[in-house]
Amino acid sequence: MTSPSPLERLAGPGNVLGKEPPDAKEFAGLVRSGLARLKDAENEANSLDSRFDLAYSAAHALCLAALRHHGFRPSKRYIVFQVLPDTLGLGPEVWRVLSKCHDMRNRTEYEGVLDVDERLVSEPQRPLSMRRSLRTLDPFQGSAQGSIGPRVEW
Repeated sequence: MTSPSPLERLAGPGNVLGKEPPDAKEFAGLVRSGLARLKDAENEANSLDSRFDLAYSAAHALCLAALRHHGFRPSKRYIVFQVLPDTLGLGPEVWRVLSKCHDMRNRTEYEGVLDVDERLVSEPQRPLSMRRSLRTLDPFQGSAQGSIGPRVEW
């Protein structure tokens, strides 16, 4: 009998993850959305607040794509960052930064505290290794039966 994976241990009723089969179209859509937002976040014509929101949303979409690839859906938004070691093999130096950005996003959304500086805007964009890691997860590009989902443009 094999022991459950770290993601499986977080799944089940009342837990932060639920099991749900991966969906190729959802995966491709999340990756496309994340990459588009990341590109927009780099546009310095946008306000600092908008760039932060775009960078955070991009990171969340990419992390959610990785989690969905593994067959899980989060019940809490933040968990997609905390499971990065299990979904993309990224360490605490990445998920801690993204978790900090999540906290800042919540303070902005729910408390009206807007304290974003240039360094913080660049933080969600820093772990671009997510893009490389996600490429290795893209099984929908060609299985034995051929492509079973939309093509992701990296």
